[in-house]
Amino acid sequence: MAPERTSPYQLTHEGAPVVVRRSARRRRTVAAFWEDGTAVVAIPASFTQAQEREWVRRMLEKLRKQGERRAQGAGRRRPSGDAELAAHAAELSARYLGGRSVPTSVRWVGNQNSRWGSATPAEGSIRLSDKLKPMPQWVIDYVLLHELAHLLVAGHNAAFWSLLDAYPETQRAKAFLEGVAFATSRGLGPDQDPGGDAGAC
Repeated sequence: MAPERTSPYQLTHEGAPVVVRRSARRRRTVAAFWEDGTAVVAIPASFTQAQEREWVRRMLEKLRKQGERRAQGAGRRRPSGDAELAAHAAELSARYLGGRSVPTSVRWVGNQNSRWGSATPAEGSIRLSDKLKPMPQWVIDYVLLHELAHLLVAGHNAAFWSLLDAYPETQRAKAFLEGVAFATSRGLGPDQDPGGDAGAC
């Protein structure tokens, strides 16, 4: 049984890296999934280069649509309590960060008026402002991922932002939060919403 072979291929529509994994164990089936922030397309080793290109195109489109459906349907499964939020954080860490970010606690707080979220890497704790609750789930997920990434990289350097590259809504969520902060600073939104830029902390 030949070992699987991976090779760099291209980028997804959202800019995440793509790896094609050929395996002699596969005969006809093709699969696509996320692994540590990388889109992996697993194909039979017998595929020609033309078949590989076609199936990678198809499977990346499938991953894109799956991501859209999750973003649209996430609001129906909104993590309202701390236990649900912690479980959701574990799911996001597994999907986008390879499960490497493992917080000791994740909770909603009502006393963060200048930040959307915060993390304390030394303690492994994450706190999200409860002012996020009425916002779209893909925005909440971005802030939560932002804080999960801070448990791995403390600052906002290139290594930190690269951890968020795989999340397809990063730029959209940042723009959304910037818009909320802009409106709030001009008295167009609810009082005491967090201000500042889109960075969670």
